[in-house]
Amino acid sequence: MATIRPFRGLRFTSDDLASRVAPPYDVISPAMREELGARSEHNVVHLTLPVQNADDRSKFVKYARSASTLQHWVDSGVMQPEATPAFYRYVQTFCTPYGESFTRTALIALIKVEPYENGVVLPHEQTFPKHKEDRLRILEATRSHLECIFGLFEDPGQQIFRVIDGAASTSTHKVTTDDGIVHSLEVITDPATLENLVKLVADRKIWIADGHHRYETALAFRGVSGERDTEIPEDYMMMALSSMEDPGLVLLPTHRMLKRAPEGKIEDLLQSPYWQIEHAANSDLWNLLCEANTAGQRAFGVALPGGSGLILRVTDLDGLANSIESDASAALKRLDVTILHEVIFAKNLGLTGHDFFDYTRDPQEAIDAVLNGSPASFLMNPPTVEDMREIALGGEKMPQKSTYYFPKIESGLVLWRLGDF
Repeated sequence: MATIRPFRGLRFTSDDLASRVAPPYDVISPAMREELGARSEHNVVHLTLPVQNADDRSKFVKYARSASTLQHWVDSGVMQPEATPAFYRYVQTFCTPYGESFTRTALIALIKVEPYENGVVLPHEQTFPKHKEDRLRILEATRSHLECIFGLFEDPGQQIFRVIDGAASTSTHKVTTDDGIVHSLEVITDPATLENLVKLVADRKIWIADGHHRYETALAFRGVSGERDTEIPEDYMMMALSSMEDPGLVLLPTHRMLKRAPEGKIEDLLQSPYWQIEHAANSDLWNLLCEANTAGQRAFGVALPGGSGLILRVTDLDGLANSIESDASAALKRLDVTILHEVIFAKNLGLTGHDFFDYTRDPQEAIDAVLNGSPASFLMNPPTVEDMREIALGGEKMPQKSTYYFPKIESGLVLWRLGDF
């Protein structure tokens, strides 16, 4: 099953981590990139999101710039590799956007990249090809994994979670980011502990929770090297691994905001034998959805211009799922995000593809969007970890942006150069 190994992580030598860390590349806006880069010439965005200058001779110069910057940081002592191979306990203490407090623990390790068909590392979401080319250019130029992706393992009885949580560490490095999340990186080097963790994970499958593009990039990068008799650095990448039984594992929904209106009045188009329509103030939609979720009910919120929206309460989930004409499993058809795209968008509103809406994780942003020109925003509850597990085991993938594990894995706490293998 999964093969992990300790590694000599590359870390900043300064304790001023607040000016050096950043969110992962794919959630950073151009304005945020500029602000983070201005905090310090040593902020990790100078590596993960190198700037395209006006006088660059080609679009590939920025990737070489990322590589030379990383080398300069190492040569000048801004970063240095761990003296001995280590695992890293990564603890995030945070509040959700709804005010609930949690702590999530992960083990940062190298994991052997495996083709999905091997059934060891399992995807659960579809990906966008254009994102993978950019990440491949970065990986080829730097020969380093600059960011961690996030994976989950089954852990009945929290056996592995307890070992990770209780492992002795040699040093601790903390930073509180702008969003109030406390990130703690603890270095684990005890040989017996390292060996035990390798053995414990060796009989587990790994579900990719976040980072499908980067995992598939690592697979493509490995493929160039061809068959080898021994392990090579290209066999591995960094991954933060958490237990599915971790009490701090939080999934948030991703809402959709329409960029164009369908033909006809939205409320009339949404009439259906599979749900009941209730009117509600836009400001009440999210609370009503949360209450429905707690009660085990399936429901969608529709924010509309004028301050009054709709709640769609599903009354016939089986009939709704069966109305989706595809070869997908019943589990995939019953997902909220599948119903939203295949039935509400495609069948009721006549909208298909991915260019007619924007995403947001903030329900208030979705509600506010209708005040700023959106014809409607659709709010929904998140899938469960069990949904993700079942669908991935069946060899299927959810639509893009189906899951959002909160919080993201912060970049810049630890990197890995293939040359330190």
